[in-house]
Amino acid sequence: MKLYNTLSRKKEEFVPITPGEVKMYSCGPTVYNYFHLGNARPFIIFDTLRRYFEYKGYKVTFVQNFTDIDDKMINKANELGITVKELAKQYIDEYFIDAKGLGIEKATVHPCATDNIDSIIELVKTLIDKGYAYNVDGDVYFSTKKFKDYGKLSHQPLEDLMSGARINVNEDKEDPMDFAVWKKQKPNEPAWESPWGMGRPGWHIECSAMANKFLGKTIDIHSGGKDLIFPHHENEIAQSECANGVEFANYWLHNGYINVDNVKMSKSLGNFFTVRDIAAKFDYEVIRFFMLSAHYRSPINFSDVLMNSAKASLDRIYNCLESLDFFEKNSTVEKITEAESEYKNNIISLKEKYMNAMEDDLNTADAISAIFEIVSLANKTIDAQSNSSKEIIAFTRDTILELGNILGLLRNRKKDEISPEIQEILDKRAEARKAKDWKTSDELRDKLKEMGITVKDTANGQQISFD
Repeated sequence: MKLYNTLSRKKEEFVPITPGEVKMYSCGPTVYNYFHLGNARPFIIFDTLRRYFEYKGYKVTFVQNFTDIDDKMINKANELGITVKELAKQYIDEYFIDAKGLGIEKATVHPCATDNIDSIIELVKTLIDKGYAYNVDGDVYFSTKKFKDYGKLSHQPLEDLMSGARINVNEDKEDPMDFAVWKKQKPNEPAWESPWGMGRPGWHIECSAMANKFLGKTIDIHSGGKDLIFPHHENEIAQSECANGVEFANYWLHNGYINVDNVKMSKSLGNFFTVRDIAAKFDYEVIRFFMLSAHYRSPINFSDVLMNSAKASLDRIYNCLESLDFFEKNSTVEKITEAESEYKNNIISLKEKYMNAMEDDLNTADAISAIFEIVSLANKTIDAQSNSSKEIIAFTRDTILELGNILGLLRNRKKDEISPEIQEILDKRAEARKAKDWKTSDELRDKLKEMGITVKDTANGQQISFD
C-alpha cells in the first residue's frame, strides 16, 4: 500500500515497524461542544484506513485522544457554571453518539489528557533535563531553536514560520516561537501538582505523551486535519524527538479542508455546522458517504445539493441490494451456470479495481466508483426475467456488502418484516391485477406508498422496498 507522507511530500510504500502490526495515533476533539464537519472528516477517513488495515489482516492499535483541558474548555465551563470535568464528560458522551451514527469504531484507546498528567510531567521533566525546555516562574516553554529540524513537517524554515504565525506577546519567553508545555495555574483554573508548581499541560505536549505511553517512542502513522500540520504536529515532532532521540512517526497523513458552498468553513462566517446539525437533516451514513466520495487529501465542498446527491447515490446501492435479495428468493436455479462465469469474472475484476484504489493512498473516491460499476453490471444482468442462479446473486450481493463494509457503509439495511396488514393489501392488489382492475391496483399501490412501501411489478410478482 502506498500512502502520501506529508513529511516527505510523496507517496511511499507503507512498511510497518513490526510486520503484521500497525500503530496509529489520530488527534481527537477538544470536548467542549459537539464536533463539527471539519472534525468529522479526519475521524471518518482514518477510521476507514484502520478498517482497511484490519481487512488486510493487520493487528491495529489505534489511539485517538480527547483534549479535556484547555482555555476553551475552561471558558465554556465557567459560562455554564459547571466544572471542566463535568463539561468533558458531557461532550465525550455526545462524541460517542455521533461517532456511532457515522460508523466510526471506538479506538483501541481513547485517552484523556487529565488522566495522563503523570506521563505528561515526566515528558516535560525529560525535556528540561536535556536542555530543550526551560521553566519561567511555573511556566515551562520548549525552545524551538534547540531543535535543528523544526519546520520539517510544514517544510518551512523557522524564520518563515515566525513571520506567518500568530505569536502571543510574552516577555517571559526566550524566543517568540517557543511554546508552552506546562502552564502555571491562573485563578479559578483546574491545576495539578508538578515540580514547577500547580499548573496544567499545554496542548501539544499531551499528544506526545499519550502516543509514547500507548504506542511507543516511534509509531507507524500519525494523522489529523491539514490545519494541524503547524503548529500542533510540528510541535509534537519537536518535543517527542528531542525527548526520545528517535523519529516520532514514520508516516504523517493529513486530510484536506471542508468548504461550505465553496467558502472555507469558519465560525466567523457563520457557515459552521456540527455533525449533529447535519444529522438532523441527513442520515449519518449519508454524511460518511459524502466524506468518502472525494479523495481525502483534496478539499471537499459541502452543500445541500451535494448531500442530496450523496443520498441518492447511496440509495441506488441499497436499491440494488434489495433487488438482489428479491431475485435470489425467487430464483429457481441453485448453482452458478456456465453462462454466468464471465459475469462473475467481471465482478472479481471490479473488486480488484476497488482494492487497487484503496492501495493507492486510500483513494476512496475511486473505490466507491468501482462499487457503482458492480451495481450497474448487476442491474443490467440480474433481473426478474433472467432467472440468474442463487449462487451468482448471492456472490454479487456479498461482494457489494464486503466492499461497503471496509468503508463503514451499507450497515443500515432495512430488515422490515411484512406485517399481516401489509400482506393483506399486497394480496388484494395481486387479485386486482389478476382481474385487470387497474384502478384498484393503483389505489392500493398508493396506499402502500403512504405507508413507506414501494411496489414494483415483476414477472415473479410484487417486489417491495421499504422507503
